[in-house]
Amino acid sequence: PIVGPKRLTKVLMDGGSGLNIIYAKTLDEMGIDRTRLHPTRAPFHGIVPRKQAMPLGQIDLLVTFRDSSNFKTKTLTFEVAGFSRTFHVVLGCPCYVKFMVVPNYTYLKLKIPAPHGVITVDTSFQHAYECEVECCGHAAAIIASGELTTLREEVTKEAPDAKKSAGPFEPAESSKEVLIDPRSTEDKTVRVGTTLSSE
Repeated sequence: PIVGPKRLTKVLMDGGSGLNIIYAKTLDEMGIDRTRLHPTRAPFHGIVPRKQAMPLGQIDLLVTFRDSSNFKTKTLTFEVAGFSRTFHVVLGCPCYVKFMVVPNYTYLKLKIPAPHGVITVDTSFQHAYECEVECCGHAAAIIASGELTTLREEVTKEAPDAKKSAGPFEPAESSKEVLIDPRSTEDKTVRVGTTLSSE
C-alpha cells in the first residue's frame, strides 16, 4: 500500500476497526503539512489500552494498492493520532468497504478487485508475528506508564508535608513526661498524652 508520496512498510489492515488511523509522526515523515488537517470532535477507543483518545484532526489522502501491472486508488479519510505507534497506519472497515477488500486471515492475504484483475496483498507469518510482538510490548509499556503515573499521584497525595515534618515533633494533644522506670537511677522518660486513661 502507498499513502501519499512515500511507501509505507508497516500497515495494519484491521477489518474490525471502524476507523482509518494515521499517526502524526507518519505524516511528518511523509512531508505532509499538518495545516491540511480538518477538525474533529469525536474521540475513539481501543488504540491506547484502557484510554479514550482524541484525534488531532482528520485528513483525506489518496491510497493506492498495486502490483506490477495493476492498481486501484481511492481517497480515504484518516483520523490523525498524536501518540506513539508501532504501525505507520491502521486501515479499517472504511478502507475494506471502499476498496471491496476480501480478507483471508488464515493465509494472511487480502484480495482487491481492480481494473486489470485481482490485486493480492500478503505478508509472511514471520513478519506478522514480529509486528504482533512489537505491538504487545508497546501496549504493555503504555499500560505500565499509565499505572506508574497513577501510583506517583497517589503517593504524592499521601506523602507527609515536607515543611511540617522538617520541624520539631509536635504532639496532636497535650502530653506529660513520665519516668520509664521509677525505681531506676536513670532519668529516662517518655511523653504520654494527658487525655489517655490511667490504664
